[in-house]
Amino acid sequence: MFKYLKNDIPASIVVFFVALPLCLGIALASDAPPLSGLIAGIIGGIVVGSISGSKIGVSGPAAGLAAIVAGAIASLGSFEIFLSAVVLAGVIQLLFGILKMGVIGYYFPNSVIKGMLTGIGIIIILKQIPHFFGYDLEAEGADSFLEQSGENTFSAIAHVIDNITLGSLIIGVLGLVLILFWDTILSKKHAIFKIIQGSLVAVLIGTILQILFSKTQGLAIEGKHLVQIPVPENLSEFGSLLRFPNFEQVFTMDVFVVAFTLALVASLETLLSVEATDKLDPDKNITPPNRELFAQGVGNMVSGLIGGLPVTQVIVRSSANVQSNAKTKLSAILHGILLLVAVIAIPNVLNHIPKSVLAAVLILVGFKLAKPSLFKKMFALGWTQFVPFIVTVIVIIFTNLLIGIFTGLAIGVIVILVKSYQNSMFLNKKESETDNIIEMTFAEEITFLNKASIQKELFNLPENSRLELDIRKTTFLDYDIVEILEDFVVQAKNKNIFVHLKSERGIVDNPASFIEFFKLKKQST
Repeated sequence: MFKYLKNDIPASIVVFFVALPLCLGIALASDAPPLSGLIAGIIGGIVVGSISGSKIGVSGPAAGLAAIVAGAIASLGSFEIFLSAVVLAGVIQLLFGILKMGVIGYYFPNSVIKGMLTGIGIIIILKQIPHFFGYDLEAEGADSFLEQSGENTFSAIAHVIDNITLGSLIIGVLGLVLILFWDTILSKKHAIFKIIQGSLVAVLIGTILQILFSKTQGLAIEGKHLVQIPVPENLSEFGSLLRFPNFEQVFTMDVFVVAFTLALVASLETLLSVEATDKLDPDKNITPPNRELFAQGVGNMVSGLIGGLPVTQVIVRSSANVQSNAKTKLSAILHGILLLVAVIAIPNVLNHIPKSVLAAVLILVGFKLAKPSLFKKMFALGWTQFVPFIVTVIVIIFTNLLIGIFTGLAIGVIVILVKSYQNSMFLNKKESETDNIIEMTFAEEITFLNKASIQKELFNLPENSRLELDIRKTTFLDYDIVEILEDFVVQAKNKNIFVHLKSERGIVDNPASFIEFFKLKKQST
């Protein structure tokens, strides 16, 4: 875990600066105490990060749960009773992990997962535009255009022109230019510019400028445009800010319904974020989903016990972690430690950070998730990939994460039904005990519904073996399976597994690209 300190320490600092305003914003959107969001971020980093099997996933309070949390606090009557539901939700998630329910995440097609990432990327960009210009009527952290205060993302952007804060705008623009210049030019000049992240430098410079602007008429930035952390006078006062669960009603039906709802939605959001984060991972690591549910369960139990919001693995922080070149779980753990230190030791210092420079960081994170080239690539893959992708993007933007995901899944199922034939879908496996050769024969038609079984078989292949993959009878191979095979080729090298592809043209040794191969196969057919 300490092998990649030069990657993980800078990445943890970037994730910390991304997580800080989101934790506060999500708490505000949830009608919960501000400190509860920070506690959830700390627990998501330190506790969940330590137990999780994900190398680059980051957990914390999730925007997708904000509406559920706000409604639950109102219906249960107090925040303390709600905390007992959070603890119970953690217990339920532990059971989900023990019962191996994590496999459900494999049944969401990659087009939908990519649509989720793209939709979130677009929302991140649009949500940060007002903060970039110094217009902060809306809290940060929401995952859709719709808000409860009467203002929505479109109207907020429309009102930006009349509500520009000059100091915030200058800092935001400089931060954006600095990060782009750092990443595209300086990082190629010297190794030091890769170790120190441009986003970190932008935040430091933005904070210094804010302090200087505070003494300059016309450029001073009001407190509402800065990070806002509760500042206790001493440690004893800090302790008084903590809230603890009231278990008197924990076995009532109302509390159980809230707990089960939290556990189910948090587990789904976690599994989808795990799938998406693994897709972003350049090293193609695979996160054990059942262990992740177990880790999230422990995290929610601890968070609820000390007054925190429910936690999930969250794609915004995870993607920032990936973009910052994190390599191990140490980055997530350190970001949680930084949140803890910041809350206890230096809240006054952090309260000088302008939101506009954090917006600049998030805008670039959002752009990397929603690059125009991705739309072009998905369109080129054909309607079976593009339609679920674009529908997921649109529905997530105009409703919320879970509705978008399930709408995309429904479209994906319809696509499969359209493409299906009468033949059965199966996977044959034949092992040779003497030569350490494993023969796998794909059926005539393989879809994303076969992802779990194929990934399991490939993951369990022994080291120093030879895989003979027979696709001579295969007429339809879902792009999701092609991506699994592409990722497996990368992993196979580490396990000294040799891949031999049997096709009509003979045996292809260690194919460099399954995608190109199947394009040729389709053309020849």
